[in-house]
Amino acid sequence: MATKEIKTYSLAEMKDKYIGRVGTKERDDYEYELRMDVLGKMIKTARQERHLTQEELGRLVGVQKAQISKLESSANSATIDTIFKVFKALKAEINFNVKIENNFVKLA
Repeated sequence: MATKEIKTYSLAEMKDKYIGRVGTKERDDYEYELRMDVLGKMIKTARQERHLTQEELGRLVGVQKAQISKLESSANSATIDTIFKVFKALKAEINFNVKIENNFVKLA
């Protein structure tokens, strides 16, 4: 009996097919949400490693516990200033790369 070869796809190919190609609004929205989700998880992990409650971190940053909870579930509602304050309170370094017309500017 002959075996049928199974076609495999890369993650990039699957994203292109089901979400949209790079540069489309759908793909940009997806990538943005994904980055914000990862950022929220990083905040939660760092907070837990520092043995802080959401309330304690909120006091250090100057925001309510609810704001920290929102950040951890999805950081897309936060200002950049709040994100910097959170990482400073956690004694964690954060770096951003900003791409401008095929050039990278690194913010630390």
